[in-house]
Order: sequence, then structure tokens, then C-alpha cells
Amino acid sequence: MKFASLIPFFGCICNLFFAVFVFTRNSRSTTNRVYFFLGLSIANWNLGQFILFIANDAATALFWARELHFGLCFGIVLFFHLSLIIARIPVSRWIYCLYGAQSILALTVFTPFFIKNVRNLGGSGWYAVAGPTYYIFASSFTLAFASIYLLLRKRKLIKKQHRRGLDTMILAQSLLAVLGNNDILPIIGIDHYPFTNIQVYPYGSLAANFYGLLVAYSVLQHQLLDIHVVVGKVVAHSIRLGFMFFTGMILLLTVTIFAPAQFTLTSVISALSILLVSGIVASVFFPRLFGSGVESIERRIAGDRFEYHDQIRSFIASMQWYNDTNQLLSDLHALLLKTIEVKHYQIILLDDTSRVFSLFRSYPEESVREIPELKKDSAIFSFFQTTENEYLAFNIAYSAHSTRGEEREARQELRKFNAELCFPFFFEDEPFGLLLIGEKSNGLPYTNTDLDLLVTLTKNLSVMINQIRLKNQIQQVQELELLGRMSHGMAHDLNNLLTPISTFLQLSSEGATLADLNEDLLPVSLRNIKTMRAYIREALFFSQNMRPDFQMGRLDVVVAQTVDIVRSKTEKSVDILVSNTGEVLVEMDEVLIQRMLANIISNAVDASRRGCSIHIEILRISKTEQGNEWLRVRIADTGEGIRPEDLNKVFTPYFTTKNRGDHERGFGLGLAICRRIVLLHNGNLSITSQLNKGTTVQVDLPSRQIKPQASVTTKSK
Repeated sequence: MKFASLIPFFGCICNLFFAVFVFTRNSRSTTNRVYFFLGLSIANWNLGQFILFIANDAATALFWARELHFGLCFGIVLFFHLSLIIARIPVSRWIYCLYGAQSILALTVFTPFFIKNVRNLGGSGWYAVAGPTYYIFASSFTLAFASIYLLLRKRKLIKKQHRRGLDTMILAQSLLAVLGNNDILPIIGIDHYPFTNIQVYPYGSLAANFYGLLVAYSVLQHQLLDIHVVVGKVVAHSIRLGFMFFTGMILLLTVTIFAPAQFTLTSVISALSILLVSGIVASVFFPRLFGSGVESIERRIAGDRFEYHDQIRSFIASMQWYNDTNQLLSDLHALLLKTIEVKHYQIILLDDTSRVFSLFRSYPEESVREIPELKKDSAIFSFFQTTENEYLAFNIAYSAHSTRGEEREARQELRKFNAELCFPFFFEDEPFGLLLIGEKSNGLPYTNTDLDLLVTLTKNLSVMINQIRLKNQIQQVQELELLGRMSHGMAHDLNNLLTPISTFLQLSSEGATLADLNEDLLPVSLRNIKTMRAYIREALFFSQNMRPDFQMGRLDVVVAQTVDIVRSKTEKSVDILVSNTGEVLVEMDEVLIQRMLANIISNAVDASRRGCSIHIEILRISKTEQGNEWLRVRIADTGEGIRPEDLNKVFTPYFTTKNRGDHERGFGLGLAICRRIVLLHNGNLSITSQLNKGTTVQVDLPSRQIKPQASVTTKSK
């Protein structure tokens, strides 16, 4: 077995695999389809060259020499077509004329007009003998050099940081073009290199191997093709295994040079298969053999930028929990600067009040200002609506199509922001803002995966900003409704309470005797004044911006003290039973917790009939992931219960069904205050009730208050 034969054999596998991989990532992309067929053509070239190395008879060699060139007839045009796409040069109809011309040429491949015969050059294997039309085919190789020229021109037009990925493709195509032409020399009768006695060797198949590997590197590191690669744990292991496999293959094939008689194709393939399987087993059972993945060589091969892709996706997934636009944009600021590493950005939003677009947030920080020249029918929004593009590129390196009139107008409209990319905010086809980002501070270009993530990020931002704004609008309406209900309720209640007092004062001024007044009006007036004070006290308490004074204390003691206070104030014969739970430590504001428990227990007393009992118990219910324990205070009575239609309203301020009880009427603030106190303690309050069977109130509290941590975004590069 010849060592050289294994080079095209593995090249065939490599190019075929990568062509299929690219095609399956995005089969609708013209770039990927062209590369797919080019990859098949190169894989076919490798396979034909492998057969020409090992063929034992001229008939087999002749068939595969013709079959190899049949694929190359189309490969030349595909090679040129791919270069046009990468260089973003408009592809006109004349490219199909080239395909048509090469198709006609391909029809002659299996005739003596193209290849007359084959001959064996020993160590270089079998070669075709050119026919008349072969020279026409050879002249088409000028397209390969034309494609390199186009890429070099493209390279001059783009910024320095965007040239890295293009340089890799230029190198790959240069090797393939130069060494591919090298393989033509023996076919047209040149067996030795000019001015030497060195026999021509088929280096083209070796160049095809490098072409596949270099394109794979460009896709992984620079994302030149229209695919999105995310390096997760499985893919990272695959890259390591692939590196190990190709290293073993190179070493093994090198050994065959010195001892060719000791190796066969079967033995080499078996050895490589064993190496690959051993690596897979080792990676599963002994993962530390593969290191932590932070080595500089691995970062150079696989790219270290993939770590921050996960951070962007995590931020997108967490957006649903935001309820404040400023907090959302503050965390977005950290993501853009620390993770994506943009030099500058601007966020423009439509102001709900003035209905004018304004610079809402920016870095470096600029003052908030209106942008009156930007309107819903401006060129930038018309561009997004008419083209349905997901972003506008100010740098031609990111432009997915030729520059059109509306695109030029849109760029001109936003030229003062000096941005690289612009992403729109839309809601139901209505524009309400823009995200403009500058180039990366590290000088690296935005890859296709970056653009895809930024598009997804912007779309989710559009949804969340609108949801938050809608919630704020609803909250404003609810606050106005609450204010109206509160004003109406307070006016009605205070008017009723003031009527006896007004009557008392009026009769007093008209000369009524103290005995007459003291009989009925004086006690009522004094009681109403007391009620009004309680009413005002509760209203003030509800309107206060309370800040709990958290201290570690015994919840069981607070419950016992509250029960004693309620017992001392009630005249109703109701048993209040407290389960003995032992010492229960909770971080809380004891004054607020006692007020909350007093309200709930007093409500239970008022709802209970004489002789009934109220059961209070403290339960330990669960632990959170931080090891924080949760406690539950359950207060259950067997009283009147709450009607189902009223159960959902009991926490609404100034809603009450309580018109009696211990000489005081309810004002609809008690349970609203209780829920607010519980929320201030980061707990939960729930009520279940059945009419005429009783009500159970459950208060869940964490044993410790977890202080919120500032949002930190890890910088991956």
C-alpha cells in the first residue's frame, strides 16, 4: 500500500462530512448550497485520486480518471461562485451561462475527445492522457485565480479586524488553485517540473485536504459561511477527539513511509478506528484526561468566544422576570459592555407621553434628548418594513445583499451615531425604537452567530419593553381607579361618621341640655371620633413607604404575645388554641409581624360564633437551594367563611364586607396591610375559605432574608 493513497482517502471523508454538515445547518442558504456541491466535487476528486493510486489495471483507472474530471468540470464554477458570494459581489445570470458551458464540457468527459487514455507514472499513480477538449477544461482553471483576485480586492475594502476570516479562505483557495493546476501537468504531457528531473507529484489531493480543514476553521472561528455553530460540552469533546484522531493519523501515516511493507489499508484503518474508540471511552469515563479546556492552543482552534454565547442566551431566557425597564436596560448595559464588548451603543425609544423618539440610554453616557427628525415613517423604519430585514449593517462586511436605495437612505439618516449595526424594536408591525451598536472593543468582527444572537436579543427586548410599559399603564389605571374608590369610600364613611358629631354640635349650639345630648348622641359621637382616628391611622400606615427593621427573633413568642393582645381586647367567647412548636427563629420586623398577625386573628374572631375555636400552628415546610428554611403560620377558624365571589377581592384596598364586630366596622385596609407586610418579608400570604365552614389563612415566611446581589456578567475574553 502506498502512503500517498491514504491522503486523498481521508480527504474524501473529511470534505464529504463537512459538506453535509454545512448543508444540514441551513439548507436554504445559497452560500451553503454552493459549498455543499463544491464539497461533493472535491470529495469526488479525492476519491478518484485514491483509486488512481491503488488501481491495478488501465480500464479501472480510465473510468475513475473520467469520473474524477466529470465532478471537476462543475467544481471550477462552484469554486468561482462561492468566492463571489463570500466577496458579496452580485451574482448575475451569466454565472448560469458558465454552469451551462461546463455542463456541455462535462458531457464529453466519457469520450476520447476529453480523455484519450491513461498511463501509470509509478509512484505518482495513474494519470489521464488529454484529448482535444481537455485543453478547454484546463483553460477554465483561470476562474480559480480570478476568484482569488476577487477575494483579495474584497480584502482591501474591509476593516483590518474583518480580514482574518477572509485570509484563511484566500489561503485555502490559493493552495487548491495552485496545486490543482500542478496535477494537470502530467495530463498534458509534462512529467517533470521545469528545469529539474523531479517527477510531478499529485499534490492537488493534499491541497483538497487542507482546503476542507481551513474552511472548517473559518466556519468555526470566523463563521464565514451561513451557519451558526455553538460549542457546547459535546461539541468541545468532539473537537478534542478529532484533534487526537488526526494527530494519530498523521503519525501513523508517517511511520508507513519508513516501513511500507508492514502496513496495509486494513491495518491502518483498524488502528485509527481503535484510536478513536479508545478516545471516546476515555472521554466518558476519564474526562480529566481531556483537561479543563482553557489551554491557549485549544482556544486558538475552537475559539474562546463561544463562552459568552451561553451568557447571552441566559440573559434572553431571564428577561421574562424583569418588571422594570430601567433594571432591564441596566443589565443589558453590562451584557453589551462586559460580555459582547462593544465600544459604544445607543438605545432610542418612543416616549409614551410626548410620542417623540428620544435617546433613552447610551454609552459613553449622553444626556437624554429628543430626536424629532426620527419618525415612524423615517427611512430607517421604512427600510425594515419594506425589506423585512432583521438588522441594518453600516459596515459592508455584514451586509447580506447589495446596497439599495432605501438602505443608503437609512444609513444616511443614522450616520451621526457612528454605529456598526442597527436593530429595530417593533410591536405588532409598529416601530418604537432602535438599538445601535458600535464595533467591538477587542477589534474582532461580529460573526453570523453573534448577529443571530443579537437579532434574538432585540426581538425579546421588544416584547419585554412593551410588556413592562403595558403593565405600567395598567398599574396607572389601577392606581387611578384605587384613588377614585378610596376617595369615594373615605368620603362615604367619614360622612356617615361625622353625621352624629355634626348633629351633636348643632343641638348643642341650639341650647339642648347636656342630659338630652348625653343620652344618645354623646356616646355615638365619641365612638365615631375614635373610629375616625383608627381609620386615618390605618390609611396613613397603608400609604407609608415602610422599611422593615429586620432582626433575628422568635416567631413562636411573637405569635403567643399577639394572641394575648387579641384575647384581652375581645369580648366574644372564642377559644384561641396555639400548637406548641418550640423555639422558631426568624429574621423579621417584630412590630410589623405582630400587627399582621393581630389583624388576621382579629378577623378570625369577628367571623367566629361564640363557643367556636381558632387553631394557630407554626410549621416548618421546606428549604430553598440556599439552605434557607421556610416557616408557615396557619390560622384556621370555623366561622362564617367568605363568599366565592368576594374571595378574590379581599386583598383589594377599601373593599370590605365587614359591617360589624367589637363595636368597630371594617374599612377594607386590614388584609391589604397584612399582604404588604408579608411581601416586605419576601413571603407569601394565601386564603382559602368555604361559606359557613370557616377560613384558613397561611403566612409563609423565610427564616432568613437573602440580600439581592448585584448582577454580574462574567467576561469571557
